[in-house]
Amino acid sequence: MSIRRHEVSAVQWRKSSYSNPDGGNCVEVADCLPGTVPVRDSKNPHGPALTFEATAWTSFVTAVKHGRLPRA
Repeated sequence: MSIRRHEVSAVQWRKSSYSNPDGGNCVEVADCLPGTVPVRDSKNPHGPALTFEATAWTSFVTAVKHGRLPRA
């Protein structure tokens, strides 16, 4: 699925519940594009957004919630 830049810039963004409440390390996601989840850095709202297939994003969030990802 190809997402055009203007489609991503027009979506309603929300801050991830896993973002830092102090304003650092904030990730925003948008839920309104069928089959695709755009993700961006909230500190750079006019910068690029990454897009993931919805199933891949769901798997990633599940892994985060259950502590299945290795620490850096």
